Amino acid sequence: MKMTDKHTLTILATSDLHGHVYPTTYRGKINQPLGIAKLATLIERERRRSKDVVLIDNGDVIQGSPLMAHFHGSTLETNPIIKAMNQLDYDAAVIGNHEFNFGRGALDAAVLASRFPWLSANILDQSTNAPLYGKPYLIKETPHGVRVAILGVTTHAIPNWEQPRHLSGIAFTDAFETTQAWVNTIREREDVDVLVVSYHGGFERDLTSGSATEALTGENQGYRILKEIDGIDVLLTGHQHRKIAEVVGKTAVLQPGVNGEALGKVTLDLTRQKDTWTITAQQADLMPVTTAIPASAGILITTHRAHHETEMWLDQPVGLIDGDLSIRDPFQLRLKTHPFIALINHVQMDAAGVAISLTSLLHDQAPGLSGAVTLREIVSNYIYPNTLTVLELTGKDIKLALEQSATYFQLDDQHQLTVNPAFLSPKPAPYNYDMWAGIEYQLSINQPPGQRVQYLHRNGQPVQDGETFPVVMNSYRASGGGNFELFKDKPVLKAMQTDMTDLLVAYFSQHPTIEPSAYVNFTVTTD
Repeated sequence: MKMTDKHTLTILATSDLHGHVYPTTYRGKINQPLGIAKLATLIERERRRSKDVVLIDNGDVIQGSPLMAHFHGSTLETNPIIKAMNQLDYDAAVIGNHEFNFGRGALDAAVLASRFPWLSANILDQSTNAPLYGKPYLIKETPHGVRVAILGVTTHAIPNWEQPRHLSGIAFTDAFETTQAWVNTIREREDVDVLVVSYHGGFERDLTSGSATEALTGENQGYRILKEIDGIDVLLTGHQHRKIAEVVGKTAVLQPGVNGEALGKVTLDLTRQKDTWTITAQQADLMPVTTAIPASAGILITTHRAHHETEMWLDQPVGLIDGDLSIRDPFQLRLKTHPFIALINHVQMDAAGVAISLTSLLHDQAPGLSGAVTLREIVSNYIYPNTLTVLELTGKDIKLALEQSATYFQLDDQHQLTVNPAFLSPKPAPYNYDMWAGIEYQLSINQPPGQRVQYLHRNGQPVQDGETFPVVMNSYRASGGGNFELFKDKPVLKAMQTDMTDLLVAYFSQHPTIEPSAYVNFTVTTD
């Protein structure tokens, strides 16, 4: 049968699904504009239009929702989002940084249950120096004979954030250098018509101007990959939760947001000359998920048991708040001690047996707590599976860490406090502002960065630079995450293995009724 000389290839991309299957965050109504069940409807529509469709997930699949939190402690055999992806016949997935959050066993189980390959060109088995799950890339030939290479690469900064015990026996190579080497290899050795790089990472520069859009740490290497590596036809990105659909030079670029809120789509027009297909036109689009788009009945049925058990699990009562720890204004919460933050710090200090703690408001949609508390409220506030670490810090370390947190604020033209844009874009990062307990301090934002800690005491006495203190914090921060590199090499006094949500539940079991604390130990001012 003679193939036509002109053809269209469609590449569909998801990224940062974070375990969202049903169209709900489990904090509100069920028909929310997100989740793989709604994405499935869009995917199925595209497949009805064309047989030549390639479907790729760009990573961060198995962590990030109450559904995942419940599954990893349940007796269910197969991860529900993997079941959904199997049903959708994904061609490949890339390992994301959050794939490691529940430990290597959880990732191994997800890979074993997948009917599609996981690609990891720069995540290597230390003992063999081979890709962790065997494949750096794959070649897919479409029904019309178009040969598509898919190379999977992941941000190499994972050891900066993840618990070391979750990364035992694993090595990470530089994402840019690995991409460059494998793109050259694929172009030299493989007879492919289209080369796709699926990179679980983002951009540190604006795609058009090249100006910096975030701190140039070298973590998000998408701009370098795009500008310095020849031969890439499609660059799929993620990690930053941005929405990007552009054609830059000869490369189509996508980043489809977070939690299944959009489906990325690249359309390539191809012309065949002899035995070779040539790309003649490219288009990059994002297909937004809306409440009007129906969820796929097949996906809902396949994952119903896990969803139902999650709902039942979330409605379990754990305790009572005799007062109000609800959050009405996350910005105001960060200006002085809030009773919700005070509780989190108190639970951390109680669990670790230390007298100084730091924590953050993990996301601006956190509702806080009031009245009867269920697991739903707990996981709605504490969305990451962090454990706790106790570091030995000096007074100077504490001051430097407070100065780093103080960069969250700046003054506008009216001399009013506002949020530093670096914490809003390219990815909102409110969790990188910490609030401390066990010390008394004041941040004066009218002072230059690095000179904003105007008052730092403990028990009424000035904290001296050379004094040492045990300080408890979450494992992400202790590893230096969020531009807190100063913590990375500090002595570890204790590394706790219990998830913070479990610690909160345990605290409620010991203290069934909790009264909010009104003690204010810090303030942020414009003085």
